[in-house]
Amino acid sequence: MNVLVLNAGAASLKFQVVRTDEQRIAADTDERLASGRVDRIGGEALLTFCTADGNCRLTATPIRDHTAAVETVLYWLGSEEAGTGIKGIRDIDAVGHRVAHGGERFTRSVLIDDTVLEGIEETIELAPLHNPHNLRGIRAVREVLGPHVPQAAVFDTAFHHTLPEQAFLYAIPYSLYRRYRIRRYGFHGTSHRYVAYRYRRITDRSRELMRIITMHLGNGCSACAIEAGQSVDTSMGFTPLEGLVMGTRSGDLDPALLDFIAAKEGLSIRDIDMLLNKQSGLLGISGLTHEMKELMAEESETGDRRARLAIDMFCYRARKYVGAYFAAMCGADAIIFTGGIGENAPGIRARIVGGLDRLGVQLDPEANNRMVGGAEGRITAEGAALEVWVIPTNEELLIARDTARLVLGLESRY
Repeated sequence: MNVLVLNAGAASLKFQVVRTDEQRIAADTDERLASGRVDRIGGEALLTFCTADGNCRLTATPIRDHTAAVETVLYWLGSEEAGTGIKGIRDIDAVGHRVAHGGERFTRSVLIDDTVLEGIEETIELAPLHNPHNLRGIRAVREVLGPHVPQAAVFDTAFHHTLPEQAFLYAIPYSLYRRYRIRRYGFHGTSHRYVAYRYRRITDRSRELMRIITMHLGNGCSACAIEAGQSVDTSMGFTPLEGLVMGTRSGDLDPALLDFIAAKEGLSIRDIDMLLNKQSGLLGISGLTHEMKELMAEESETGDRRARLAIDMFCYRARKYVGAYFAAMCGADAIIFTGGIGENAPGIRARIVGGLDRLGVQLDPEANNRMVGGAEGRITAEGAALEVWVIPTNEELLIARDTARLVLGLESRY
């Protein structure tokens, strides 16, 4: 089964094609046939098309909307250059979509019909920056491929539906939850779910006895406590703003600051939202950049005080969440790093787990330095009571598998 995986943004479309079926899923032999992205939809778009062997071609062409972007992607997938073996749109068996928010209604992946579309529309107020664009991708596929090609929605929030009440509720009047469903939803669920699955696979651990802390660190960052295969706590909340220090997001702060800053700076609620989501985090502290790699270079080459401060705050907040989740689960078997920073920044991983020797962490510096560029493995010494692993995430693979399972009528275990 050839599954086209799409992640539609405001002016972008990321894609991947995965060949999978029941046997491939069981044997872990799914094939990625191609991948890429279309940026700046609505004008002179930038196209990045990559074949299975990693060779990428960059071009530019006018693309008016997401429907045209889908058509462009499908045309390339059927070309000899792509090398996918796909001859036309009839060779696309199903399409899986990353959808940011499923609210309380969607607690697992689902096949998309008109009722599901209505349900996603109803969650737009919970994810106004993401769900409208995800819907554009779904409708574009329906327009290009027709209603007969099955589509599935895989929700970033779904994995966290197992959070207990004491973890997902805020200590505000309970009536506000009942009326408006104000609660912790959590995000990056597909990533946390994938690395938890992968950890069980490579260590042959029992799902029921497993307790791990997963750290998805990129431009957006979140931590997750996973017990017996289920999410029991996570750092992102009602929105992705809560929790860890991120590239441009503030993470946790005193909510009274909003009124204080608004009064002092003469800002509106919309201005404050922009400040906390787009001008804070690593960028706000350093005053230089939101890119961790650039901050680390600045710290190393010039000793810039604010670059160092931003990195220290990032690592300190992450370490606090590790300790909190260790306590919440009464222990843990492993800490797992994933995401762009988690997979490629040995120095950051070392600074986050530094000082956790009393919890049983004994880092192996050589192993830690080797784990970059897609490498997977343990970075603690043999016999360490609390293991630390690096496992590259693969959300697209999980979306493809969920889509295939739904089309084939198989159970998708969370």
